Amino acid sequence: MWDQLQKIILNYSPRDKELIRTAYDLALSSHGNQKRDSGDPYISHPVAVATELIKLKLDSSAIAAALLHDVLEDTPLTKAELRDAVGDEVSFLVEGLTKLDRVKYRGFERTVESTRKMFLAVAEDVRVVLIKLSDRLHNMRTIKWVRPEKQTRIATETLEIFAPLAYRLGMGELKGELEDLSFPIVYPEEYAWVYKETKERLSERNAYLERVRPFVEEELKKGGLKTASIDFRAKNYYSIWKKLLRNDLDMSRVTDLTAMRITVHTIEECYQALGIIHGLWKPMPGRIKDYISLPKPNGYRSLHTTVFCLDDKTTEFQIRTHEMHEEAEFGVAAHWVWEAAGKPKEGTRANVDKIAWVKRLQEWQRDFTEESGEDFMESLKIEFFKDRIFVLTPKGEVIDLPEGSTPVDFAFHVHSAIGSHMTGAKVNNKMVPFSYILSSGDSIEILTQKNQKPSIDWLDFARSSATRGHIRSALRKTGIEPPAIKEIQEKKKTTTLLIVRENRIGLLKDITSQLARDRLNITKTESDTADVNKPYLLIQFEAQKHLDLDRLLTRLKKIKGVKEVTVKKND
Repeated sequence: MWDQLQKIILNYSPRDKELIRTAYDLALSSHGNQKRDSGDPYISHPVAVATELIKLKLDSSAIAAALLHDVLEDTPLTKAELRDAVGDEVSFLVEGLTKLDRVKYRGFERTVESTRKMFLAVAEDVRVVLIKLSDRLHNMRTIKWVRPEKQTRIATETLEIFAPLAYRLGMGELKGELEDLSFPIVYPEEYAWVYKETKERLSERNAYLERVRPFVEEELKKGGLKTASIDFRAKNYYSIWKKLLRNDLDMSRVTDLTAMRITVHTIEECYQALGIIHGLWKPMPGRIKDYISLPKPNGYRSLHTTVFCLDDKTTEFQIRTHEMHEEAEFGVAAHWVWEAAGKPKEGTRANVDKIAWVKRLQEWQRDFTEESGEDFMESLKIEFFKDRIFVLTPKGEVIDLPEGSTPVDFAFHVHSAIGSHMTGAKVNNKMVPFSYILSSGDSIEILTQKNQKPSIDWLDFARSSATRGHIRSALRKTGIEPPAIKEIQEKKKTTTLLIVRENRIGLLKDITSQLARDRLNITKTESDTADVNKPYLLIQFEAQKHLDLDRLLTRLKKIKGVKEVTVKKND
């Protein structure tokens, strides 16, 4: 297997190659005759992990650590022997990886503690987590050899923790592969449905974009962009499913199953290409997104636009520079410092300053050291694993908030004093309730009064953990001891489904059977057949803490006669 590695480290210096060879020999001798579940020699796994890091062009210390990442956990090799063989830096990385794996909790608390340690590692040395992500990728690629119950646990953890972490690190390609490897294991029925619904459509879209590509190439050349490269990519299946869930599981509303990608040399050329595309075809209102002027929190930069293209078909275009494309694919790994000749410098580090959320993570973790595991995971998913929105102050200042934020979150984000004294909120010059869900591009104005104080009810719809912290602090000053997050979440709530349906005998029975499958207690049903073209059925049930709502929606959508499913949660 050394021959395999030797072929792909040609650009590394002789000293780097020597370190990698030393690590390989040590891993080979330490693991000895150990086997993988597949029956392959154990050394095949660390070599596969190291290979992924070489693709990311990481430094030799990270590659050596990848080769040795299991030796302290699974072999008799000691820390002192490891340090003597490969030095302090590689030993530090291997020990960091070993700490991530040594979690003795069971079930949910194991996931919580693993996640805490992993995020501490991000803040300390991001290379530890890059190795861990590559380790998880190879484990998912070979997961068929693992017993079924363990497969489900590993795939669920991958879907909920590792894939979102890859996204936050800007590693789009890795995130997509982790999701699609996990999707059929965690959601087999949903995966089968999405695959069936999209297989033919994806084939048609690819054929269509093959027709569009030469036409676009010619027009870009006429506009002076002779060296622009054009390709197209398909959305991964898990992303399609999540988008369908946001669009009432209506496939016709997903316009970016495949997207055309234009790569140019400079930022100026990005905007020039956008102008050429808009000169050819009419853009769809509200679908032009400038992530170059306003990058996503994970550093993603690109121009997106959806136009009515050839044959009036809606088509998404993504326009970026070659540097932006590298960053979109490899994320934080693309920020490694390289010499002009393409060889890694000794002792290089990722430029974590370009990842603002890492700094925010360090501050956020300090506030959650005392919190319960459920509070920690819930806040983690909201603050770092959900999408972000960008809203505006009355003066045009851009504010970055978690998706699902309300005017209360906005007010406390601007300043705790504004949040504490808010009496009303205007969104786009219209008064809205405090529970109003904000969208990107909204302009928000907060009305205040000096004597106003926060209400305990605000905790019900405050999205951000920082906002809830401010509210609790303000309530304590007034003598009120606020409830914990989990107490708020466990308050009895109902969920309402609005189902647009056809008139079919037995449809209601099929729907209620699916609800009964999840042991849901229906509290209210209501129907309207006044509009025969679009009758609806409203079903309300008691919300269950551990209900997988996405899975339920997909099952309902598959019922014959169900056209749309919309969810609304009520107190």
